[in-house]
Amino acid sequence: MLALFHDFAPPPAGGAHQSLRAVVGELGRRGIAVEINAVSPAARAILFNSFNFDAGRLEWFASRASDECRLVHRVGAVTSLYRGYDDGTDARVAELNRRFADATIAISHATVDMYRSIGVELVEPRVIYNGTDPEIFHARGRTPFARDRRTRVVAVSWSDNPRKGGPFYRWLERNLDWTRYDLTYVGNTQEAFERATVVPPLPSRELATLLRTQDVFVTATEHDAYSNALVEALCCGLPAIYLKSGGSAEAVKEAGFGFTDWNEVPALLDRLQDEYEERQSLISLPSLAEVTDEYLRALGLEDLT
Repeated sequence: MLALFHDFAPPPAGGAHQSLRAVVGELGRRGIAVEINAVSPAARAILFNSFNFDAGRLEWFASRASDECRLVHRVGAVTSLYRGYDDGTDARVAELNRRFADATIAISHATVDMYRSIGVELVEPRVIYNGTDPEIFHARGRTPFARDRRTRVVAVSWSDNPRKGGPFYRWLERNLDWTRYDLTYVGNTQEAFERATVVPPLPSRELATLLRTQDVFVTATEHDAYSNALVEALCCGLPAIYLKSGGSAEAVKEAGFGFTDWNEVPALLDRLQDEYEERQSLISLPSLAEVTDEYLRALGLEDLT
């Protein structure tokens, strides 16, 4: 029995909701019971996510859990970097980590480094990347890449925070060679696009279907621990162009190219178009089963892997 403390938002929603739903779904398929925001005497471990839960409720249950019950804290982005302002959230995460955690799941190496950069040493951190549901985010049946048509470029963001890349996508629209490329933006944004196809946030299955019609994923998210939108696109077979910030490079590896200056992107798109098949073949991500096994090990539930 595992207890999870996280306040889920209804889909479509942000990356933490999506990745945790995927893990909970995989655990369910294995017959492993997961309690949400409650702890029964049979619970052997408690997983609590970032700050997205009732800390008082966790404290009440943790004080009554058995001494053998292991508490593990999952953390992602440093919010003061990610949002661009400090509202005390990072200090709250650090306090929750210090008070309750026997160990920490960090969703990227960048997560550990970013917390360290603000003076927070996480308790026994181990990196476990986000996974996606393979029944939803997969490359089966995707539209084949072809050089005799315009290359389809897509960006996705549930959040309209400008640090998710909105100003860059508007710049890209103005600087794209529209004789060779199309641009689609999916999600919320503060930008007013003129030529790009803009699609509101989509449920996972509809988003995955759309991604499989596209060729290249582009992301300019800043200080993102490990972008779930990026991982979902990679799983659907899209190599990527990404801003060198946060954990994006850890997901893409050799399946695309990073940039630091916006002006690099048109040439990188041309290069990716030239090397498309090679870069697509280099997409390499842990499966949801592997991710779930790592969660169980971190939670001290190795016997359930």
